[in-house]
Amino acid sequence: MRDAITQVFDNLRAHKLRSILTMFGILWGVVSVVILSATGEGFQQGNQAVLEQLGRNVAIVWGGRTTMQAGGERAGTLVRLTYSDVEAVRREAALVAVVSAEINRTLRIKSRFNDTSLQVHGVEPAYQGIRTIDVDEGRLLSEADECEGRRVALVGAEAWEQLFGNRPSIGERLLIRGMPYTIVGRIRRKDQDSSYSGQDNSKLFVPFTAMARDFPRPDVPPGTLSQILVAPHQTVVDALPGVLAARTGAIRDIDWPLERNVREVLARHRGFDPRDRDAIRVWDTSIESLMFGRIISAMKRFFSIVGVITLLLGGVGVMNIMLVAVRERTREIGVRKALGATTSAIQRQFFLEGLLLTLFSGALGFMLAAGIMLAVNQLPMPARFAGMVLTWPSALLAIGTLISVGVITATYPARRAALLPPVEALRYESS
Repeated sequence: MRDAITQVFDNLRAHKLRSILTMFGILWGVVSVVILSATGEGFQQGNQAVLEQLGRNVAIVWGGRTTMQAGGERAGTLVRLTYSDVEAVRREAALVAVVSAEINRTLRIKSRFNDTSLQVHGVEPAYQGIRTIDVDEGRLLSEADECEGRRVALVGAEAWEQLFGNRPSIGERLLIRGMPYTIVGRIRRKDQDSSYSGQDNSKLFVPFTAMARDFPRPDVPPGTLSQILVAPHQTVVDALPGVLAARTGAIRDIDWPLERNVREVLARHRGFDPRDRDAIRVWDTSIESLMFGRIISAMKRFFSIVGVITLLLGGVGVMNIMLVAVRERTREIGVRKALGATTSAIQRQFFLEGLLLTLFSGALGFMLAAGIMLAVNQLPMPARFAGMVLTWPSALLAIGTLISVGVITATYPARRAALLPPVEALRYESS
């Protein structure tokens, strides 16, 4: 091994330009594999983080209009959701893990320092978990707040700045359309790029019971909700790829399990046809996450393939330089064989030289890639990109590809060297 390492560096010194160009091919191939894989992973994690700003596998359910006659009801009947529908889903929908009622309205808000109009949402405590409502100061809404209908509120980051500037706000009183509410928490700033009713940064959240009592919707019959939020069991989310793979028509025509389960429960409760997909409308973010995930996964595979091809091209360069080395050292091979060196010893020497040249170049490539990722990750990142993230599968891919390229590109030249007959080798060099 020591002789092989010495010979590698002797060859590098003897043919500096050729060796540097060959090493650059391997080095750039490793950089490509690592950087492209890390970029794809960064897009995937960034996309997932942005999707979770809206909610973790949350589905929003709105009332619609029937298109089929059922139960004595004519087609075209409006379906207005009420709290009894929430109770029915909570009690009967087997695929639903969490459910929350929601009422939202734009109301006039007044603090000691400012007043403005903001979206106010009345929600149940479970809503905060499935909508990723987290606080950076104070506390979340509690079950006691809900049960007692307390006049307490969570304030979004931008709403807090509008109402209080940079002043402390926990414990402060607000007047929501003249009703006094106490601020108990400030929501952390969210980088949210999708919503169904505006950005959470500009909202207030209050207990559902307080909202229903103090600010019911004026444009609809009493007790009407704005929407219902549901979150499925994890097994439902895990089964979505199989449902997508088994489709026979367009994606928009798939009757997704969660939507069908909720629709069937509400159909029994409200008397419309369970096949009527227009009776209620459902936006399932689990499906959106699945679709985006497939796009990002395809992009990651493309990046990885490009990187591997680049590394393979670098391996061709290593094979070429080793074949040239075999040609230039033909007499040396003949002398060694004439002195008793075995075919396996010759083959081992050239194999180790080619492999070590590849691994040495690859190690330099890994160090360069690490430096590039570290530098890029210091920069401000755009939405849906979490920076360059090197995961262990990506690292194993790069290392495995590098070793495979080294073994493949070193084997053929080594075998050519080992099969040279001693007499012909000596004659070839002296002619």
